[in-house]
Amino acid sequence: MRAWLTGFLFVMAFLRPCFVRADLAEYLRKPEPVFAWKLAEKIERDGDVIYNIQLVSQKWQNITWKHVLQVFQPKGVRPAPVLLLRNQGGRPVPKNMALDLELARKVQAPCACLYGIPNQPLLGGKTEDALIAETFVRYLDSKDENWPLLFPMVKSLVKAMDALQAFARQEWKTSLDGFIVTGASKRGWTTWLTGASDPRVKAIAPMVIDTLNMRQQMDHQLETLGAYSDQIHDFTERGLVPVPKTPEGERLWKMVDPYFYRDRLMMPKLLINGNNDPYWATDALNLYWDGLKGDKWVLYVPNAGHNLEQKGTDGKPDLSRAIHGLAAFARHIIRTNPMPKLTWKHDDADGKARLTVQSMPLAKSGRLWLAEAPTRDFRKATWVSRSLESKDGSLAAVVDPPAKGFAAFYAELDYTIDDLPYHLSTTLRVIGK
Repeated sequence: MRAWLTGFLFVMAFLRPCFVRADLAEYLRKPEPVFAWKLAEKIERDGDVIYNIQLVSQKWQNITWKHVLQVFQPKGVRPAPVLLLRNQGGRPVPKNMALDLELARKVQAPCACLYGIPNQPLLGGKTEDALIAETFVRYLDSKDENWPLLFPMVKSLVKAMDALQAFARQEWKTSLDGFIVTGASKRGWTTWLTGASDPRVKAIAPMVIDTLNMRQQMDHQLETLGAYSDQIHDFTERGLVPVPKTPEGERLWKMVDPYFYRDRLMMPKLLINGNNDPYWATDALNLYWDGLKGDKWVLYVPNAGHNLEQKGTDGKPDLSRAIHGLAAFARHIIRTNPMPKLTWKHDDADGKARLTVQSMPLAKSGRLWLAEAPTRDFRKATWVSRSLESKDGSLAAVVDPPAKGFAAFYAELDYTIDDLPYHLSTTLRVIGK
């Protein structure tokens, strides 16, 4: 009887649909026998040093992920116990290498950049959002939780931190105790999830991924933009937006939406967003800002899109607002020098909108950024600045309701750390009839 029962249970287990459980934490715990790194090249030029590291992070769906990991050490800069780690797609090109070296100069500490997030093209030549969407669909079809591409993207950063700690011991004879992780767009998405997954992450600076609390964000896009953004068509065309109302669909977004990990995201956070980013509603941050715990700051870049390049009056693109903000944040974290403490309040007075900001220490100066649009879609609006009033240690502005259409506004304050100027922002408000 026992033998028959054992055989029966074995057959039933074989016939039962296969549900492969491997949420993010479990996926990161899985051993990776192929993990390896080696210092392939050390480039010295005018006192600056660039280290090229070859990294194999993992094997995912029988595909071995290989990366270039670069470390930038400017002339006269000593290693610090905390390292800024940026993640990027593709492979190194001169423009990006120059950017990372300049970033390390402004941070005044070595910085690193991990490429190949994600490894691509894959799965029939797909890249970027189309590749992520393909892996989401494959999860929904198979229920194999190893499929969502964000999992190996996060694991690549985890393995890069392993490699960088070993590199620091070998090359610099010192220890790396922690990391500041940053990245833009889907690499910003990866930044959030890495921060929620590894205790070595001391701070994060996700850029242009203004879509936490994703289900509500998609509803908000319909309400404010009139349709889903064309920029997320890879997800809408595959039936991933709106979120499928199935158990698997609900579980997918809980596995990949950083908002569900916010109890683990207690580290300092600097969010860097472009006010004219075509991917998101202009006030998307308001759907998740209050839900974020721990120290947090936001930097809006006016008249800048998904690339964070601000368009000046001369029409030339300028990345300095984002770079200075990121570098200053990294300096504060590396030196355990507290960031400024900002508090603000949006309210109404005498039928007008009012914004009051307090800062400790006091900001050097500040301004109000204001834009107007016929609808609640400000992605093509022009942002203009005006002065803030100083009163009793606070900075304030009053905004008249627009005669027609809508207005959006926020405050920006100016600071310096040593010789490096940077800005911090308040959340923005949209007003109109």
